[in-house]
Amino acid sequence: MARLHDRYAKEILPALAKKFGRSNKLSLPKLEKICINMGVGKALQDKNRITEAVEQLKLIAGQQPQVTQAKKAISTFRLRQGNDIGCRVTLRGKRMYEFLDRLINLALPRIRDFRGVNPKSFDGNGNYSLGLAEQLVFPEVDPDKVHFTQGMDITICTSTRNDEEARELLRQFGMPFRD
Repeated sequence: MARLHDRYAKEILPALAKKFGRSNKLSLPKLEKICINMGVGKALQDKNRITEAVEQLKLIAGQQPQVTQAKKAISTFRLRQGNDIGCRVTLRGKRMYEFLDRLINLALPRIRDFRGVNPKSFDGNGNYSLGLAEQLVFPEVDPDKVHFTQGMDITICTSTRNDEEARELLRQFGMPFRD
């Protein structure tokens, strides 16, 4: 069992039940999935970039990413329909909790001049999104093998439709929100 999942069952659920005044554990917020997306716009000029981004996302997430393709052709960007322009992965279950543990405890503190994540980045339905400027903050990525830095978007989806409940859930997990 993942360390954060064990902590969720033993510590976080009772704390949330007490804070929200609910006795039914199924009505309390929980994590459903984490979606990681890398948009590799430079892959149009250099085809090696998409394969390198897929390999790095595979190391970070622990499962094979899906290569995303352009839905529409946009001539100003020299983009044709069907071109490979990014990769994404959806984490659930044990891998989701292990990734969140590594994100909170290892990756976010390694960001230069890090003062916490924005507490207002919720979408109104209990989902939290954050962006990372480079993939080198994860310890799985070897800096010597990286030829270019690549940013990524991380979306944490929860079961609640309330931003306050989702914020409290992530705070209990240890997400370092800015004051």
